[in-house]
This record gives sequence, C-alpha cells and structure tokens, in this order.
Amino acid sequence: MNDLKISLVQSNLIWEDKKQNLANFRRQILLENTGADIILLPEMFSTGFSMNPAPLAESMSGSTIQWMTELARDINSLVCGSLIIETNSVFVNRFVAVSSEGVHAYYDKRHLFRMGNEESFYKMGDERIVFNWKGWRILPQICYDIRFPVWIRNQGDYDLALFVANWPEPRRDVWRTLLVARALENQAYVAGVNRIGRDNNGVNHSGDSMILDPKGVILSDSGSQETVLSTTLSYDELERFRAKFPAHLDRDTFSIS
Repeated sequence: MNDLKISLVQSNLIWEDKKQNLANFRRQILLENTGADIILLPEMFSTGFSMNPAPLAESMSGSTIQWMTELARDINSLVCGSLIIETNSVFVNRFVAVSSEGVHAYYDKRHLFRMGNEESFYKMGDERIVFNWKGWRILPQICYDIRFPVWIRNQGDYDLALFVANWPEPRRDVWRTLLVARALENQAYVAGVNRIGRDNNGVNHSGDSMILDPKGVILSDSGSQETVLSTTLSYDELERFRAKFPAHLDRDTFSIS
C-alpha cells in the first residue's frame, strides 16, 4: 500500500465572506505547494461557524464545490472540508471530499453543537460514512463529533480519521486530548484541522491542528499561527503496529441506532 501525504490548512476565517475565504485558502495552498494527496480545510471553511444558513447555503453543484473541484484539479489532490449545504429544503453541515472529477464522498454532521444552538438551524446526519482514497479507508468527522467515541469507534473499517473543526480556544486542551484518545483507542491515524482567529460571536480559536499516529503520538503540531501542516502517513507502519499490538481483535461488537 502506498504512503499518504496529508496537508492541514490552518487559517483565520473572515465571517460569512465566501469570496475572501476561498481566495485566502487558494493563495495559502498554492504558496505552500505541498504535493499532498489530501488537503484538509476547517469546518465551514467558507463562512465560519454561522447560524445564518439561509443566505449562505449552497447546493452540491454550487460555487464552493466548483471551487474545490478546480483546486483539486490544479494541485492533483483530494480537497476536503465542511460547508453549509441546502438539501431537500433543509440545511446540513456537510463534510465534502472533492477530487478533480467532482464530489468523491460526503458526510453530514451527526452531533450538532447544542451549546451553539446548531440543532435549531441544521438537520442532524444519520449515516456514518467511510470512503476510500488511494487504497486508504477514511472516516470523516466534524468538530463536536469528536466527543462521541461510540460513533467514531473503529469497527475494522478505517485507517485514518479526519476531523474538521471550529474549536474554541478556552477548550483547546479538550481538543488536543480527544484527538490523542481517538487515535489510541481506534489504532488509526488521526488528523484534526482547526481555524484560528476571532469570530463574530467573540469566540477565539487557537488552531492546534495536529496529525497523530495510531499510538497517539503527535507527528505534526501547528501551534496557533496560519500554516499548512503536512505529514506523510505510512500504511506499512500502521499494519506493523496493529499486528504487534492487536487490541482490535478484542473489541466489542455493537450496532448504532
């Protein structure tokens, strides 16, 4: 199995300004030119974590998906992040993975952040998704999902979990701790990207984007500055660790209703 290079784009978000956010991300990505197989952008990367979906929502053929497709084509990568989508007359916080050929996979946020009143504006997702990219099995998740290990539990079906977030600075230690925990308990690589800066609700975000190995060891850590964080993941190392310490063979079986 080939190794997989992943790049996390940590940036400030301009509140509800799609044009400026997309321009900033494109500049940042092309400037770094990491040659990554996957580019990961934060939660609601084009707008910030807004509870104003009606004027901001797009369809799956909207301008932001088109922007992701063009970027994927230009850099030959899978471009991933979450954005506000309107579907069947409801709004969802949707993680979208886009290749040069268009939408590759998508996942709707399961756990809506009630402390931010997200459930009043968005519809909860009801399907756990694992998609394949270059032979790697990948689980997409969004921000608050990270607190719910049953939903994320590796059932032998993924190698890498991706978390996109708008995680607030006062709970930065929680974010960092949960990323480590999710890697350890699931014996999988974990990548979590967060934004920086202050949003229009007065909430500060400290970044702390990270990439971790299946032992919970931090491979790359962004700190709080604007940056593109890149690491190459080894599938051979993953298989060797799982064979040496096969805790997954003793996992409990369960179903999620």
